[in-house]
Amino acid sequence: MASRSTPSPSRAPGRPVGSVTRGTTNPNRLRRMDRWIAATHGAVLRRAEAPVAVDLGYGAAPWTAVELLARLREAAPRVRVVGIEIEPARVAGAKPYERDGLSFRHGGFEVPLEGGVRPTLIRAANVLRQYDEEQVAAVWARLCSRLAPDGLLVEGTCDEIGRRHVWVALGPEGPRTVTFATRLGSLERPSDLAERLPKALIHRNVPGEPVHAFLRDFDRAWAAAAPYASYGARQRWIRTARALSGDWPLADGPGRWRQGELTLRWEALRPVG
Repeated sequence: MASRSTPSPSRAPGRPVGSVTRGTTNPNRLRRMDRWIAATHGAVLRRAEAPVAVDLGYGAAPWTAVELLARLREAAPRVRVVGIEIEPARVAGAKPYERDGLSFRHGGFEVPLEGGVRPTLIRAANVLRQYDEEQVAAVWARLCSRLAPDGLLVEGTCDEIGRRHVWVALGPEGPRTVTFATRLGSLERPSDLAERLPKALIHRNVPGEPVHAFLRDFDRAWAAAAPYASYGARQRWIRTARALSGDWPLADGPGRWRQGELTLRWEALRPVG
């Protein structure tokens, strides 16, 4: 869904909002995001009467939607997944993969679901990467307005094989948290994750911006925790997170840190101005 103009609500009725992305996708690319969603949002999905999760902009192949269904059903057996793509040929190509609980629809940021259903989850991975920073707030607002009252939007970016990933979690009221996730064995320093910051933050990694200060402190804490490397990268990461928690509002704890994750309150990284 790449675009150089802000998605407009005045488009012709029935025309999807957004533009076509490159569509790059690989199996297991979004496993870190999926596992985090299942762990942190699984209870909400279980409580919902008829939970619907949307894989928005799944790309040229439907692997991410297929995998999302499998992972979410471990936490919420009644969940349905709807893959939404703005490119009709991609929807046609995904149709043979439909099964119980999994379907595919043509659409965009308007999130067209039958009967006006409001999803309990919208996952938009590597979709806004190709948009301009000033477009992000409007897209976030549009997607959040489609959520169920207890719904969650997860929007972020990862590398091609899912080793490094950063995402923002938003409720109907707006952004809540930012999560950094990585395969610890591949990490030289935490600031390596900077290239995977979501569009709302990636251009803010400059002096004077909170995200720049956080990544600086992250690297310093990682360096100070070097003696723990002899116990493995996981123990070094956990020690680093404990050190950061003294100055930064972390929203998770050791259970998630052990997975190579670290989540902060959005307010701590909110861009200046």
